[in-house]
Amino acid sequence: MAKGKTSIYFCQNCGYESGKWLGQCPGCREWNTFVEELVDKKSAGKGKVSGADTAKAVPLSEIEMTQDERVSTDIGELDRVLGGGIVHGSLVLVGGDPGIGKSTLLLQVCRNLSMQKIKVLYISGEESLQQIKIRASRIGNFGDSLSLLCETNLETIQKVIDREKPQIVVIDSIQTMYNENIVSAPGSVSQVRESTGTLMQIAKGSGVSVFIVGHVTKEGVVAGPRVLEHMVDTVLYFEGDRHAAYRILRGVKNRFGSTNEIGVFEMRQSGLVEVENPSEFMLSGKPEGASGSVVACSMEGTRPILLEIQALVCHTNFGIPRRTAAGTDLNRVNLLMAVLEKRLGLQLGSCDAYINIAGGIRMNEPAIDLGIVLSLISSYKEKPIDEKTICFGEVGLSGEVRAVSMAEQRVLEAKKLGFDTCILPEVCRANLKEISGIRLIGVRTVKDAMDCVMR
Repeated sequence: MAKGKTSIYFCQNCGYESGKWLGQCPGCREWNTFVEELVDKKSAGKGKVSGADTAKAVPLSEIEMTQDERVSTDIGELDRVLGGGIVHGSLVLVGGDPGIGKSTLLLQVCRNLSMQKIKVLYISGEESLQQIKIRASRIGNFGDSLSLLCETNLETIQKVIDREKPQIVVIDSIQTMYNENIVSAPGSVSQVRESTGTLMQIAKGSGVSVFIVGHVTKEGVVAGPRVLEHMVDTVLYFEGDRHAAYRILRGVKNRFGSTNEIGVFEMRQSGLVEVENPSEFMLSGKPEGASGSVVACSMEGTRPILLEIQALVCHTNFGIPRRTAAGTDLNRVNLLMAVLEKRLGLQLGSCDAYINIAGGIRMNEPAIDLGIVLSLISSYKEKPIDEKTICFGEVGLSGEVRAVSMAEQRVLEAKKLGFDTCILPEVCRANLKEISGIRLIGVRTVKDAMDCVMR
């Protein structure tokens, strides 16, 4: 070990520090997450705090509140997730699986901003200038205000930003950046944390909006310590199968807007294209006259999304029945099947059950409970549900159908897509006025819902 350096163990999940290796992290209780890194003792020493003599606390009443000026990306779905556009001086983390489209989306953002004469600096630590040019040629024409830089040294990057003074900076990716004062390799816990801290100082000190691309682990979280997500202002996740056409951009943290909004994109040869009506997109290809298929409605922020829930129930050939759920929580499915056995007397204990939300989208809102229940009943009884029928509602352990929020928006979305019957909780039905063009059926229990669709 080099003189003046010491070995410290970091938790890759939460960033907890320890002088020795531990099997379980005391901070996050995860197992086998500690890695060894070298730390310079000199940099860890205490020094005089700069600005300590001039720091002054300001009373809250003396602070002037100004409306955050936002910059539109000309991509409506992205602006929706960001809360209306890019906030000056914000630090945004974009995570996702390799090949999902993170770099493509940010390059399209750079293109739109450059066409608005906004100065943008795209910094890549993974691709050469020629490779970025090849990808940019598929997207379209770019304005002259976009500059490219291939660099991984943060000190050099900081000097270029001070000299060029861009309004928007894109870092692709944070795992390739390194700080010379940290002795560990790029991508390590220390490097990722210190690199993000440097970029945060640039964003807050200079008013530059910074986008950071972050790789994810096999568990689906951003590689590096969780402290990385605490440091940034906004965390966006790109979801979806890389082999499928659609992508979902979901905000899991946003200091300047809602965290419930999602943006839906379709991957094409020319890049990512917005899907303005995701309900119609998700229902395309729905089978006709098939049992075990029903359309439910879920809310993502202020946007209602209609989705097809499919169920396949068949007698098992093994001693223990198999239960599988794709796109929703398996434990919730098991709970709902137990409700059907207890309250309706359906013999599901000897049956395999497979639940799938078509299109690969993942939904966990309780409002889709009624859709899961009706799809299970339809498949078990081999009776298809009318194609123009939609349902939503939360199901309790007593078999009651409970109210959900924003019922009117869900009904209007169903009417817009041509549905003529809506099964919803009786409480929501009583609070809704009559809506022409769609029949509203209020149900109190799962038995009432079964009687409506199994006539």
